[in-house]
Amino acid sequence: MVTTKDIAERLGVSVSTVGRALADDARISEETKLRVRKTASEMGYVGNRAARMMRGASSNVVALVIPDIRNSFYSTIAHELSKNMEAEGYQLMLSETDDDRLVELRHLRELSANRVAGVIIVPTARPHNESVKLLRTLPHLQLLRRHPSLGSQWFGVDDHEALRQATAHLVALGHTRIAYLGGPEELPTGAERLRGFRTALEEAGLPDDSWRAELGPPSSVEHGRQAVRRLLRGPAAPTALVLGSIQLTLGMLEELSQQGVKVPGELSVVGFGDEPGFSWWGPGLTTIGMPIQEMATGCALWLMRRLKAKAGHDGPYTSVSPGSLILRGSTAAPGGGTPPTTG
Repeated sequence: MVTTKDIAERLGVSVSTVGRALADDARISEETKLRVRKTASEMGYVGNRAARMMRGASSNVVALVIPDIRNSFYSTIAHELSKNMEAEGYQLMLSETDDDRLVELRHLRELSANRVAGVIIVPTARPHNESVKLLRTLPHLQLLRRHPSLGSQWFGVDDHEALRQATAHLVALGHTRIAYLGGPEELPTGAERLRGFRTALEEAGLPDDSWRAELGPPSSVEHGRQAVRRLLRGPAAPTALVLGSIQLTLGMLEELSQQGVKVPGELSVVGFGDEPGFSWWGPGLTTIGMPIQEMATGCALWLMRRLKAKAGHDGPYTSVSPGSLILRGSTAAPGGGTPPTTG
């Protein structure tokens, strides 16, 4: 490994001169700084950030802690955040928890030990007490999910309203047997999405036995497949499905294709998220769009302002973005006909 001593020996200057030149010290001439930087680059010198941080320098690394990088929502968020951070001179580091609170804790310990500049986290359902304490020592904000123990800075989606609108769309088409596939209620997003689904049914005056819900791991494609399989069995099978996660939507689409279910002739479906393939799947998937770019930009701007201010923790801040119902060909009146008329 090339050191400042190696650079100093090649240039015939002192080690302290090399160190000051690399640190852009005003006591060193621009000519010397240029020579030192050029030689450092030619020799492949990499600065010891840990040592600089011990001398009071700040980190330029921001961590994004998410449940599952396979979920396109999170990978797209990571991409957008990375671009925003890079523009401000920061680097994005990715940590994946698989929704395991102990894995989350291990990542946060490492991030804290390496003194990252800040953390953007999609928390697990029940963060460990030590995770809570570690985050209190770091500038951080919560993304999508909000856990009260982790502070009051949060960027999310109006999950309740998004699912209410999607379900109300099916009700308006004449469906009275509607099922919901989503994440567990212990996750704040799971609870809000289920509540939105039920709100639409209550507003329509549909009886309690008119709907069914299959709740499980939101990142499991296989759970989506199995849940659809269960729901479509028997004479009281639903005529419409609403989904509450991208991975569950993928599982649902795979199962319907494998079974040869006609959409929307036999079953209307509203997915979640808007993957590139959703627009050309079958008749085109009606789905709930997520405001990914808006959320990523908002998160990045808020955290950059917080880091540049170098002050104490900010007060409560909440940013709620609306979802959008994207209408395509996968929803129709029961039986695939036209919507019923009223009046």
